[in-house]
Amino acid sequence: MTLRPVALGPVRSPFTAAPPASQPAAPVSPKVAGAKQTAEKFEAVFLGQMTQLMMESVDVGDQFSGGHGEDMFRGVLAEKLGTAMAAKGGIGLAPTVMAQIIKMQGTDNGQ
Repeated sequence: MTLRPVALGPVRSPFTAAPPASQPAAPVSPKVAGAKQTAEKFEAVFLGQMTQLMMESVDVGDQFSGGHGEDMFRGVLAEKLGTAMAAKGGIGLAPTVMAQIIKMQGTDNGQ
């Protein structure tokens, strides 16, 4: 049995992927655009909270501790890390959240 390599294309986030050149972009309703923005913000907050919990679980010790200043700004750092991760595509949570928001609003892709 021989294994053959498989060529995979680039991985793209559904929020950052451009539509194919042969197809024009479909118009997006304000409700869908709002749902997308809300879902992206939700993912950023979720990732920030996860990051903060991970940072709190690490014992930095006395040599690498930033003291009270680090304690004060650790939450801000976690928030910014979550926002940066979500801006780069996140963990794929935003599309699922967006689909549920649209479903709850009773709209189907703006129609």
